[in-house]
Amino acid sequence: MKRLLPLVGLAGVLFLAVGGVIYAIKGAMEVYVVALLWIGLLSILFYFYVGFASIRDALTGRSAKYGANTAIMIIVFFMILALASYMSTRYKVRWDMTATKRYTLSDQTKKLVKSLKREVTAIAFYRSDERTRQKMQDLLQEISQLSPKFKFRFIDPDKQPGAAAKHGITSYRTTLLKSGNNQQTIGYESEEKFINALLKVTTDEVKTIYFLKGHGENNTSDIQSSGYKGIKEEVEKENRKVKDINLMETGALPDDCALLIISGPKKDLLADELTKLTAYIERGGSILFMIDPGGFPVTTEYLSGYGFTLGNDVIIDKMSQVFGANYLVPVVTQYEEKHPITGEFNIQTFFPLARSVTVERTPEKGSFPLALTGDASWGETNINALYAEEGTVKYDDKTDKKGPLSIAAVKIVEVTKGAEKSESGDKKRYAKLVVVGDSDYVNNTHVNLAGNKDFFLNTVNWLMEEAELISVRKKVAGVTPVILTATQARFIFWIPVVVLPSFVLFAGIAVLTRRRLK
Repeated sequence: MKRLLPLVGLAGVLFLAVGGVIYAIKGAMEVYVVALLWIGLLSILFYFYVGFASIRDALTGRSAKYGANTAIMIIVFFMILALASYMSTRYKVRWDMTATKRYTLSDQTKKLVKSLKREVTAIAFYRSDERTRQKMQDLLQEISQLSPKFKFRFIDPDKQPGAAAKHGITSYRTTLLKSGNNQQTIGYESEEKFINALLKVTTDEVKTIYFLKGHGENNTSDIQSSGYKGIKEEVEKENRKVKDINLMETGALPDDCALLIISGPKKDLLADELTKLTAYIERGGSILFMIDPGGFPVTTEYLSGYGFTLGNDVIIDKMSQVFGANYLVPVVTQYEEKHPITGEFNIQTFFPLARSVTVERTPEKGSFPLALTGDASWGETNINALYAEEGTVKYDDKTDKKGPLSIAAVKIVEVTKGAEKSESGDKKRYAKLVVVGDSDYVNNTHVNLAGNKDFFLNTVNWLMEEAELISVRKKVAGVTPVILTATQARFIFWIPVVVLPSFVLFAGIAVLTRRRLK
């Protein structure tokens, strides 16, 4: 009987454990679960009742003291593990070591989610065994920690077909975003797709951007290298409409024009067109001028009336060769820290064949040079020599302008026409103007080069008074293979596969031999 008694106690513990695990998994106290728990409890009570004397002797013996110390150490160890697990769950710390920060939310995502003004719900329709489910769950979980206004849940379409049908979902790996009466679906796990959908469900008004045409400007439908098809698509991703407009065919800029972009005209604007631009500015409109090197005396004179000086030059930058470009592609790494467009912008940008654009820096009037070239640059004024078949240029301190040179500038223009009257007088209104000395930096060839796209879109967002969208966007994740030299490959093989296991083996043999010799 005494030999079987420990088995009874062990069986009782086993029955209790099995019953507890089944209850935890199923969440229901069924008959057989209750039976297991009762059998386990009665077995343990029987063990303590019958074997009380032997248990008492064991607990008061010398071995029990050592056992108690061991038990306490084990309990403390598991308590430390539990505390570490809780802390790691409650306060998550991660390091993204990838070059493109593939596993880190973009600045755009963080700013947009933190600025949510209304509730947004994401419903992800994934099978329980879908291998990509975890990727989407990680994305939604990380986003949900940025704002209490964002909630998410998962639905298995196989287990809840009615819920999928209710929301019109007909395929797996589909995530539905809802906010108010707006909803959008995402086809797969993509932060960029998520942000595009989030912009659409949280915006009731879709603003319109007009691109001027009629003077040889960059074509927003052109898929060739010099076209603007790529940047048009990027603008539309941020929930905007893009239209073309010819001022010679319309009486005035339409009321729905949130921003006018004049990009790379090959001819000067006519006087009647400039009059319409002035009327638009007096209404508090926003205009982005991107004027390439060349003449354009009428347009240049017009912009000088607002304080901008467009240099009759081409910027040369010897340092651009360090970045793999030629000297006609100045690189910009210095930005105005006091302006929202570039205040947190620290990515280099490239401007192929650009001219200088300057404005007096007066922060109280909203006038800033935005982007500056390096010290090794200058504004070459001998353009004919530059374009010669075998033309060579060098800095001439008598005629050329020494760098750093401003390549983009911004100014806020105070207007009173149409301002609302108040007791204290006219309410001030402001128009926003940005002038860039290049238009090629966001054509189809260069739009994805370094920070070019972000610089352009941030400028657009500021001009449209949508500061929450000024950010650095998610970069497209590419394939990053691990390429090893022959020496590195041999090192990885010999150290983990041969050396370390051999060290453990020899250590074990040494310990065993020493014990036998004692």
